[in-house]
Amino acid sequence: MNSPPETPPAADQQTAKAPVSDADLLTRHLAGDPHAFSEIVKRHRDRMWAVALRTLGDPDEAADAVQDAFVSAYRKAGSFRGEAAVTTWLHRIVVNACLDRMRRKSVRPVADDELVEAAERDTPVLDQTAEREVSMEVSAALKLLPSDQRAALVLVDMMGYSIEDAAQVLEVPSGTVKSRCARGRAKLAPILSHLRNRSDLSRVSSAKGAQLRDG
Repeated sequence: MNSPPETPPAADQQTAKAPVSDADLLTRHLAGDPHAFSEIVKRHRDRMWAVALRTLGDPDEAADAVQDAFVSAYRKAGSFRGEAAVTTWLHRIVVNACLDRMRRKSVRPVADDELVEAAERDTPVLDQTAEREVSMEVSAALKLLPSDQRAALVLVDMMGYSIEDAAQVLEVPSGTVKSRCARGRAKLAPILSHLRNRSDLSRVSSAKGAQLRDG
C-alpha cells in the first residue's frame, strides 16, 4: 500500500510564503513580469513621497518628482547592480529628481495645510495647530538652504537616515554629508531659534523621520 504524501514541515510552509525581495522583483520586471514593478511602487511610494515632500516643500512638485523617479526607475532597472539596497537606489533616484526640479525652477511656498497632512498624516498630535505652524516654519526655512544641504538635512534630520545611509543615497562620502548637515543646521539655527524650546519641533523633525523611514 502506498504511503500518504508527507506534509511539508511548518518551516518549509513559512519559507514558501515569504515575500519576494525587492531585488527579485526587479529581476522579474526585467524578465517581462507585468506586475513586478507595480509591487515595487506599492512598497516604496509612501517613503519616496515623504522624501520628495520634505525636500521640495510643495505637494504638487513632490508628486511630479515621485512620478519622474518611478518612470526613471522603470526604464533604468537594468542599471541596478545590487551594490546597495533597492530602497537606497530608489531614494537616490527620487532625490536626484527633486534636485533636478529645484535647479530648473523655484518651487512656490506652501500656503496651506496639505504639506503637513500628507507628511504627518499618521502622527498623533497633541496640538495640531501649533505643530502645523512649526512644520510650515521648518519647511519655509529649509527652502532658504542650498539644494545639497537641504537634501542632506531632509534625509538625516527629518527622515532618520544614518550618515552612512544618506551618503549612499546622495552618492557622496560620509564626511560630505556631515559637512552639509553641519552647515545647514548652522544656517537654520538663527532662523528657527524661537522654536528651540518647543517640544513639538522634535515631532516634526527627527522623531517623525525615524517613523517614516521604518514604516
